[in-house]
Amino acid sequence: MITLTLKEQPNVPLEAEALSPDRTVGLANDAIRALPIFLGKRQRRLDDFFDVEGADSDHLEIHGDLHKVKWIGHAMTRGRITLRGHAGMHLGSQMKGGAIEVTGNATDWIGAEMTGGLIRVAGNAGGQVGAAYRGSLAGMKGGAILIGGTAGLEVGMRMKRGIIAVGGLARDFAGLQMKGGTIFLCSGAEIRTGAWMFRGTIVSLKPLSLLATFAHASTSTPTFLRIYAKHLQTLGVSIPIDLKDGVYQRYSGDSSVPGKGEIFIWQPRSPA
Repeated sequence: MITLTLKEQPNVPLEAEALSPDRTVGLANDAIRALPIFLGKRQRRLDDFFDVEGADSDHLEIHGDLHKVKWIGHAMTRGRITLRGHAGMHLGSQMKGGAIEVTGNATDWIGAEMTGGLIRVAGNAGGQVGAAYRGSLAGMKGGAILIGGTAGLEVGMRMKRGIIAVGGLARDFAGLQMKGGTIFLCSGAEIRTGAWMFRGTIVSLKPLSLLATFAHASTSTPTFLRIYAKHLQTLGVSIPIDLKDGVYQRYSGDSSVPGKGEIFIWQPRSPA
């Protein structure tokens, strides 16, 4: 394992694509310390900002408040990053494999356009989790993103495949222009959920204020949600599926596109 400890907060955001298992595996300690990172437009060495222990490993453990450090785990394909602190923008963006775990919060664009792997953030997330970058037609296409706390705007914008689960409240436009994949909102969301949704599934365990362009379609607990429930349980996420506890109200839309997406809202049974 390679252990990195932030020496001090950078005065401007630090771009650190070098903080990836793909970049450190096979390298001796001195080569890791010499990896390039960018402070604004200036190229610096990794060890200008981090104490580095260990060598030749695809497991990185990073310590410190890295909310100003961008691109950690960018495009990684293997290994593991454990970040004991906070993370900056673009965490795990365009990720293809491996796992990232953050014990604190993370800012915008977590897992943007990722195609595989697992990202787990224990705290809160910024906006555009698993989303498409501006001008891009597709967001995340695979993998899973698990947020323990709240999430910002546009969770899963234009996502095509994969799973996003948010433990806390999500802000406006969750599932914006969604094209596939599944979003689980364990504490619900603010307004405009599923706006301009083409396909895909949003599951909310709390009531939602839906757009008028979503129509009630059925009341059930479909088989695919039972399958998802078993998979999510292995990831530490629980969703209700027992008919004695309640049912899901299914809504279809967004008819303004027109779209074939679906939103399931859990409705617990009233006590006898």
